[in-house]
Order: sequence, then C-alpha cells, then structure tokens
Amino acid sequence: MTPERLGQHFLADASWRGRILEQIAPAKEQVWLEIGAGRGEMTRELAGRAGRVVAIELDARLLGKLRETSAGLNVEIIEGDVLALDLAKIGGARFRVYGSLPYYITSPILRKLFACADRIEEIDVVIQLEVAERLAARPRSRDYGWLSVLAQFYTRPEILLRIPPGAFRPAPKVDSALVRMTPPGERARLGIEDEEGFLEFASACFAQKRKTLANNLKGRYGAEKVREALGAMRLSATARAEEMSVAQIAELFAWLER
Repeated sequence: MTPERLGQHFLADASWRGRILEQIAPAKEQVWLEIGAGRGEMTRELAGRAGRVVAIELDARLLGKLRETSAGLNVEIIEGDVLALDLAKIGGARFRVYGSLPYYITSPILRKLFACADRIEEIDVVIQLEVAERLAARPRSRDYGWLSVLAQFYTRPEILLRIPPGAFRPAPKVDSALVRMTPPGERARLGIEDEEGFLEFASACFAQKRKTLANNLKGRYGAEKVREALGAMRLSATARAEEMSVAQIAELFAWLER
C-alpha cells in the first residue's frame, strides 16, 4: 500500500516544521508519543528537545529511513497500527502526543487518545482544517456537532496554526491545521459516572442535526418526556442539540436517565 493510500501527507516544508515546534515547545522533562512518524523529520526535531520520543509508524517501507533519521537519539520506534496499540502502556504514566493524522481515520485516532486522556498532558495534531473547526466549534455555530461535544468533553481544543496544502508532499486537496487539545475538558467538572452512555446519548442528540431533540430522542424516551425535561431546564420544547453546551447536554442526559 502506498503512502498516498494510507492517507499520508508528509510535512516537507522545514519552515512549517519549525513553526509547529515553536507552538508545541517540547521540553527535556517530557515524553512524546508521535503518531505516524513517517521518515522521521519531526521525530528528529522532537527528540532534539524532548526527554524521550516513542515514534509509531505503520508503513514498513518507511521504517529504514525512520531508523536512520533517529539514530543516536532517545527514540523508541514501534511498527504498528496506532488503533491496535495500548497507548497508555507505551507512553508511560504521563505523556504528550504529536502527529500528522491521516484524514480518513482522524476520528478513530482521537477517540483512541481520549480513552487514555487521564495520562495525556497535551495532544497536538495536524488534521484537516474542516475537522479542526468542528473540534473547536461552540454551540449555535455552523460547525458545532457530535465531534465538538466529544472533543470538549475530554479536552479544551484550540486551533494554533492553519497550514496550506503546499507545506505537504504530496499536497492534499484541503487546508490543514495544528490543533491543541488539553485535558481535562468538561468531563472533569461534570462528574458523569456512565461516560460511554453519555457519549452515546450525545451522539443520538445529533443524529439528525436539523431535527429537534424531541424528535431525535423520542425513540428512546418519548417526545413528551424530552419536552418535559427541556421545560424543567427552562429550554424551548423545540430546542436542537446544536444550541446546547456540553454541560446542558449532560444535564438533559441526567434528567432523562433518572
């Protein structure tokens, strides 16, 4: 399988690598886990500043160059699929994450990272700009949706840089962005015991974004019960998920699950 088929776009422009390094500022006391290390250009830069780097790469044809690039540095190279690895075990007690994520599996990788958010100090990833805007979107904005709630439940997302297609080889057809996601997010103060249940509920709230919550949730609770809950929260009976903050969605979940 070619790098293109794996969704790999290598950050070939050294000036952009420098700008990213300025933003993420690796330090000697830190452990960094790099997802999709490729040929090792960013691996070398991270290792020159951080205490330890664990570089994950799936494409076996890139491993030789990755080993050559990181020779003599404090880098552990792991060949494998990030979705199949135990990241908490690999990274240790506390670690940070950097990666240029393939567009087609960005969401599964983020969910994998969020699953061990208690051990992650910071996530800095280069992803498609459209996805970055969804992660950081606020209620009542065009981009706010299920992915926004997921990201903001676990972390505090912010877009640090917008990166043009020309910074990559091969150049993608879309703009990219460097996004920082810092745990903990809303999860820390909401105290939800059934987190998986809440996330499944939030997904149902956005099942059909243009429909009201009463319509999206009537199969679970009945439309009247949903409208009753919204009334108790002093919200409109025709409220939509896109209008509600993570905390409000959590409050609705708690009310309906009583």
